[in-house]
Amino acid sequence: MSGPTVAVIGAGISGLTMSKMLADYGLEFTTFESSDRVGGNWAFGNPNGHSSAYRSLHIDTSKHQLSFKDFPMPEEYPDFPHHTQVKEYLDSYADAFDIRKDIEFENGVVHARRHPDRGWELETERTGRRHFDRIVVANGHHWDPRFAHKPGEFTGLTMHSHAYVDPHTPYDLSGKRILIIGLGNSAADIAVELSSKTLDNDVVISTRSSAWIVPKYFAGKPADKYYKTSPHIPFAWQRKFVQLMQPMTAGRPEDYGLPTPNHKFFEAHPTQSVELPLRLGSGDLRAKGDIERWDGQTVHFADGTSEEFDVVIHATGYNITFPFFDEDFISAPENQIRLYKRIFKPGFDDLAFVGFAQSTPTLFPFVECQTRLVAAWLAGRYQPPRAEEMEQVIDEDQEKYTAHMVQRPRHTQQVDYFLYEHDLRVKEIPAGLARANLRGAR
Repeated sequence: MSGPTVAVIGAGISGLTMSKMLADYGLEFTTFESSDRVGGNWAFGNPNGHSSAYRSLHIDTSKHQLSFKDFPMPEEYPDFPHHTQVKEYLDSYADAFDIRKDIEFENGVVHARRHPDRGWELETERTGRRHFDRIVVANGHHWDPRFAHKPGEFTGLTMHSHAYVDPHTPYDLSGKRILIIGLGNSAADIAVELSSKTLDNDVVISTRSSAWIVPKYFAGKPADKYYKTSPHIPFAWQRKFVQLMQPMTAGRPEDYGLPTPNHKFFEAHPTQSVELPLRLGSGDLRAKGDIERWDGQTVHFADGTSEEFDVVIHATGYNITFPFFDEDFISAPENQIRLYKRIFKPGFDDLAFVGFAQSTPTLFPFVECQTRLVAAWLAGRYQPPRAEEMEQVIDEDQEKYTAHMVQRPRHTQQVDYFLYEHDLRVKEIPAGLARANLRGAR
């Protein structure tokens, strides 16, 4: 083996894929994982507390879009596999490419310090201090719950969707008055589950911005099979087209009882749900607008109404957190972190990030294309541009991917997978190889 020594932090989807790519290049690396298993967010009941999977969870992206390019999901899997099948798929991926031998389980990184001379000094849970030339951060961003902060205090039961397992775990959520805050995919799934008449609940879903609901099937096929943006047509034109088509394919949210969205389709992350419109239309579930304040068990809404609740579930997303870095060294306040191509932090030539984006419509292939670039960088076959140019491109990419979005922490790292992948494959990796060759010649 040759090249720098590399530490990968995390063995979830991002760390697992990164490990596979590093092995492909024959690089020397160690992957540190705080849990006793791979899978991260998809390891239901993960002992390290980093899984947000609930018992009934199925993927929202079809297997046709979610599969790794070099390792398709099994033919016999349904279009939208259960989380246990996704975990089996990741286990099979780890075994097929013999990745586990390079993962140190139950040995997470406690602290990462950049050495004054060169490289990184890592403090680990079991093996103390370790030194590496470069590190790849892949610890995920769906494990540090973000709560909705409103004036006053709610004195009933408060929980985050991160802790939700099923209607009876960790709390008995039957015969209750329940308020769910948020209208993302998790909020929709939990609202549908808890509003079943068999549980005898009164469920209300509260949303600040509302959301456009998209079906999982269109013309008998998974709807996302029809989604593919083109790098050859202005992105704004493509958005305009789908904005015109959306009401014809799925209707408007207010048609089935949701507040009118404060944004156009594709200006915020849409919610995929077949059952949510049905539950709203059947009267099993009600929707309200934003919350104004808490007052004991009374919740006052922005429309001037108020209701009593026993339980409030915050399905309000997650913070991007790096617990092993000193906060004044590297952090992501309000989920803002400036990364070149969502990977490199300007000014750091020995650090990369993988998986820190909200990729539409798919995550696994997005991570896969990122790790190809990072592995090429570590092997000396890719070189990022100068810091000044990186900063300029970060601004341009933010304008391209997020300027049209509702400006919320949820959308700070939004990208379109197809445009992003084309950019890396056709432009960035060849340009980086040319820079690397030029540097080598010098």
